[in-house]
Amino acid sequence: MTRTSTGGTAVPEPRAAGIKDVAAAAGVSLGTVSNVLNRPDRVSPRTRAKVEAAMAELKFVRNETARQLRAGRSRILAYVMLDGSNPFFADVAAGVEDAADEADLSLFLCNSANRAERERDYLSRLEQQRVQGILITPVDPDSPVLAETAAHGIPVVIVDRTGQSGDHCSVAVDDVLGGHLAVQHLLELGHERVAFIGGPDTLGQVRDRREGAVRALQEAGRGPENLVDLTTSALTVAEGRTAGQRLAGLPASTRPTAAFCANDLLALGLLQTCVSLRLQVPGDLAIVGYDDIDFAAAAAVPLTSVRQPRRQLGRTAAELLLQETADPRHRHQQVVFTPELVVRASTRYGA
Repeated sequence: MTRTSTGGTAVPEPRAAGIKDVAAAAGVSLGTVSNVLNRPDRVSPRTRAKVEAAMAELKFVRNETARQLRAGRSRILAYVMLDGSNPFFADVAAGVEDAADEADLSLFLCNSANRAERERDYLSRLEQQRVQGILITPVDPDSPVLAETAAHGIPVVIVDRTGQSGDHCSVAVDDVLGGHLAVQHLLELGHERVAFIGGPDTLGQVRDRREGAVRALQEAGRGPENLVDLTTSALTVAEGRTAGQRLAGLPASTRPTAAFCANDLLALGLLQTCVSLRLQVPGDLAIVGYDDIDFAAAAAVPLTSVRQPRRQLGRTAAELLLQETADPRHRHQQVVFTPELVVRASTRYGA
């Protein structure tokens, strides 16, 4: 490759230093340089220092890609998250990164944006990159694409869901219990009618959290009419604001006095609408969110929320993936964590 100087003369682009250049500069064999890179304990401290000095002088950068291709596997994990705009997944990714760092691995982060086609494309690209393993919060935990990826020799671990087949390791939280905890808390505070705000119900997390809410009502002797569904198209702040407008527009005689939101972003949007309409929280409307992201506690009215161990979810999933890549006799595990209700001012004064 060449470049043109200001005078119009073609000037060769500087070539990156290679292992042969390092060996020549240090006055050692290629094998010695290779040992410094891969088995430094086999090289005397004096010789190793000479080689490292030559590398620094030549600005030598190791070709990690070529080494990994020779070895037949990369030192890269990937996490395909469901929604990169949701802080919950950033926290999960931080846990994955903790485990990857400790194993001296790199981490690719991909955002499917809850689109099956985009998820499929990412899985194909990651397979081409020969990543060591893939963690994924899938659009559909039973998608055949996940099985196909694993069949091609790339381990797959499902995060924040559990597949029905058991063909993959998975790490999740008991979302049915989480929904139960949220609505049981509201019923104990004396609320008779509760709005469930969440969607789309193609998401298993939404379905499970609603199921838990229904169970809590049934156990308290309440009928299905006591749960008012306000379905959203996404789990976003904007959808939470819109749901708040719909809720405020219901007749006062049938309007719920409490709302359980399928995640904290919806709850934050609902809270914004309440503030704009000058509705008192929790006096006019008590609100419970889900995930307990950092913004929940920092809201204008701190949100009661169902806490998931977000970072631990990611770390545990990554550890399962690393176990699978290291042990051909590995047996798939389905790990389910228990959620915790964190009570704050959005449901109870003085909390």
